[in-house]
Amino acid sequence: MTDPIADYLTRLRNAIMANHRVVEVPASNLKKEITKILFEKGYILNYKFVDDGPQGTIKVALKYNPKTKENAIRVLKRVSTPGLRKYTGYKDMPRVINGLGIAIISTSKGVMTDKEAAAQKIGGEVLCYVY
Repeated sequence: MTDPIADYLTRLRNAIMANHRVVEVPASNLKKEITKILFEKGYILNYKFVDDGPQGTIKVALKYNPKTKENAIRVLKRVSTPGLRKYTGYKDMPRVINGLGIAIISTSKGVMTDKEAAAQKIGGEVLCYVY
């Protein structure tokens, strides 16, 4: 597998389309940080890190609207790929749906949202858009 972040996002997208409540993905430190951001911003209901085997897994509980059965995540879009990296400075931070969505940025101070990176005046690699 050449792009584990794209695989993580695809597993979440597939689980959302199939209306699954929980999805399991292989763990890595970067995936754990992205999962924490998704939880803090209210896109997922809960998560759990399971240490089984050398790598471990992440169990993600997806968040649905109880009345309409619609998921909190509408779009998960990978931006920077191994073949074409996308970097941004803090002045040119991308605005996802005019500020309603989030961009997840990998910076020198860790993984954070676009708003947090702009507030700290640091740029980095744009991993994905979520809205």
